[in-house]
Amino acid sequence: MMRMRWNLLSLMCLGAVVSPCSAQSSEPDTVRVSPRGSVTSVTSALRNVRRGGTIVVMPGVYREPMIAVVHPVKIVGTPGAILDGGGSHQIMSVAADSVSISGLTFRNVGSSYTEDRAAIKVSGAQQCEIRNNTIENGFFGIYLAKVSGCAIVGNRLSANNAAETSSGNGIHLWSTREIVISDNVITGFRDGIYFEFVHASSITRNKSTNNLRYGLHFMYSDSCRYTGNEFRHNLAGVAVMYTKTVVMESNTFADNWGSASYGLLLKEISDARLHGNTFSANTVGMVADGAVRIDARDNDFRNNGWAIRLLASTYDGHFTNNNFTGNTFDVAADSEDNSNEFAGNYFDSYKGFDRNRDSTGDLPHYPVRLVSLISARYPMSMILMRSFVLELLDMAENMLPSLIPTAVVDRKPAMRPVKRS
Repeated sequence: MMRMRWNLLSLMCLGAVVSPCSAQSSEPDTVRVSPRGSVTSVTSALRNVRRGGTIVVMPGVYREPMIAVVHPVKIVGTPGAILDGGGSHQIMSVAADSVSISGLTFRNVGSSYTEDRAAIKVSGAQQCEIRNNTIENGFFGIYLAKVSGCAIVGNRLSANNAAETSSGNGIHLWSTREIVISDNVITGFRDGIYFEFVHASSITRNKSTNNLRYGLHFMYSDSCRYTGNEFRHNLAGVAVMYTKTVVMESNTFADNWGSASYGLLLKEISDARLHGNTFSANTVGMVADGAVRIDARDNDFRNNGWAIRLLASTYDGHFTNNNFTGNTFDVAADSEDNSNEFAGNYFDSYKGFDRNRDSTGDLPHYPVRLVSLISARYPMSMILMRSFVLELLDMAENMLPSLIPTAVVDRKPAMRPVKRS
């Protein structure tokens, strides 16, 4: 009986139903793509490799229609493996779970006014990995929509720095969660990193520079953590909007200069934690507009035009143990009724003394200058900066304490720069 069953099974695989058994055995674990090999395109390799197998792309320039990845696979590029979109279409589309893409160069994504073309677009998938790729002359670089559990690590993305209207974003996420974005370099896009409806994600050690609008721009993206990133030389800076429970630690916001530039804009957010960041050489280091319960501590504000601008809609914030050095204006507030608390900050403009030598000033410090109020309300007055007229205002303020704006006060200013813990 056992022999009859074995013979029957053998006949099934060798007879009329041969295709399922032979197909499984004939699909290789690894397929190599090369310009002069038996497989000359990634699309052909995808048709031949087994589910969960590996495609190795050898050196060469591959120009083919959009590559559609519809089952789990690893696509590994060797040095010199280039996928060229020819400037006419999206290069790769992924619609499967557990896809890994690494070591490839994607070049010449076509611009479009009607669709978001990307070098790599992942839609409706989980557990993808996009690692150590190079994207050159991108429209959108890496685009994730309705995905979860993916990692974007160690990629280098660049665009041609054209007009804002004809540019896409470097790393673009929409309606995603639990994403890891780390150690990427992004330059020349509209926004370096753009999020909308992104949750519970980690953004670490990325460099986003020389982008046409924002180095980082996100909206409706709660419970995300941004650590050790560098946002430098972007036209506007970084914008955080309509979001709650954001953590930003040890980031650098620097060299964002212009009439509408800032290091960081916080607009309509709540419960943001800003710890250990550096705001350097920006028109405005940080702008808070409709921000509630900011916890800002151990940050360095140095060599900015305005270090911090607090709009009237910002309240119940805590600013502690921050350093303010070399700024034209340390703090500007456009309301006399201010519920934001300042405590233990160091201001290089503080003229007080420390008689009991406890490293805390004996007199409170009022960081809002009369000149900064005038400049904030009447921007054209900046033309008088460093002039005798504004120097007279400063002198009058020093001689007549009644002229000092009292909306913001640090009652325990530090006598020396606060060291980060």
